[in-house]
Amino acid sequence: MTTVISNHDSSPDSSIDLFVKAAMGRKAIDLVVLDISKITSIADSFIICSGHSSRQVTAIAEFVCIELKKQGIKPLSIEGMQEGHWVILDYGRVIIHIFHQPVREFYNLEGLWSDAEQITTSCGGGVDINEMESEAFNEQA
Repeated sequence: MTTVISNHDSSPDSSIDLFVKAAMGRKAIDLVVLDISKITSIADSFIICSGHSSRQVTAIAEFVCIELKKQGIKPLSIEGMQEGHWVILDYGRVIIHIFHQPVREFYNLEGLWSDAEQITTSCGGGVDINEMESEAFNEQA
């Protein structure tokens, strides 16, 4: 099954940055990008991140949808937006999991997908959020 992320002809590596930047736009914490393409056919990548509250989880998810829509990228499905404990945004090749931190610890997706390779993107996937905020502050100064 082949699913197109967007109308643009971009490689998965470059397009993953769009997804990561969108999630980081609402201060998602502990963002991890997993390459699951060699393990399963459901997607190429998982982006897993957290928020400090259900409200922040919902805000991150809404922001991701808005920012990606500006790029012509629309989700195939969205689950969990009402509750805000675990929101799943399915973009075909990329699936974004946004957790309230205690829920993330309970389900431990990183542990379940421990065979997946963790990838670092040019915009911070796999990088500590405090480091990113420091870099952003230094750029503005």
